Amino acid sequence: MFRPVSIGIILAVLMSLASCKSKGHAAVSRPLVASFAPAVVLEEKVVAKPDTNQLTPQERKVIFLQKTGVHPEWRQAEAIHYDVRKPNFVIIHHTAQDSVAQTIKTFQIPRTKVSSHYVIGRNGEIIQMLNDYVRSWHAGVAKWGSIVDMNSCSIGIELDNNGREPFPDAQINSLMTVLDTLKSRYLIPDNNFIGHADIAPSRKNDPSVFFPWKKLAERGFGIWYDEGQLITPPDSFNARDALKIIGYDTSNLKAAIVAFKRKFIVRDTTPELTVYDKSVLYNIYKKYE
Repeated sequence: MFRPVSIGIILAVLMSLASCKSKGHAAVSRPLVASFAPAVVLEEKVVAKPDTNQLTPQERKVIFLQKTGVHPEWRQAEAIHYDVRKPNFVIIHHTAQDSVAQTIKTFQIPRTKVSSHYVIGRNGEIIQMLNDYVRSWHAGVAKWGSIVDMNSCSIGIELDNNGREPFPDAQINSLMTVLDTLKSRYLIPDNNFIGHADIAPSRKNDPSVFFPWKKLAERGFGIWYDEGQLITPPDSFNARDALKIIGYDTSNLKAAIVAFKRKFIVRDTTPELTVYDKSVLYNIYKKYE
């Protein structure tokens, strides 16, 4: 048996790749421009037969796919223990565009096939584009550790920045607010706040060398090295293995080194590790043992 549910809940379930029915999960809303606030769980309104003429093409697609996940030829008995997609990573991007308006438009044009959960303007304005529980298309072809589908386990945050300029304090302060909320709500580990270039070193460079990773790490969002405790690693130290243990895809070692240095060394992004670079890498690697 298949119980009708609200369109918002159907959207959340589809986008989280769950074919079960839902009661009271957070609804998917249209892009909202507002100050950041905790997601609101809406009371379910049961509709026997939605008027499909009033639905968007995406909503009609959701209903169609929801139905295809049910196999009427088999006995139906509803389980009550399940979840929608739970985010476990936060991926930070810069937009490489010229304005918040341009980015929002990009995320609303069908042909772009890209989106993000949040966009944060230079003035600190926070725009939530998708419900935290749904799967955004922000990571693309990416890998972190053994995870090859980062979209399924992460929240994407886009910072309005062209990649060639510092990030204003107002923007970073708003980012901290969002990160603090996400971390406490979903219990995201410190090490799981990473950048797009970390998970796609051969393709991406965002957020740029201007991004204040150290400042974030001091607040528990990401990791940083102990600047006063750097030592020369032992002769047995293998830099490729260390990068891989941290999470980097080392199939293109030079790209992984550049991504690492862009984040932690900043002033030098050449694809070679100096003695100092190796001491930084060794210090970070030890945190993962």
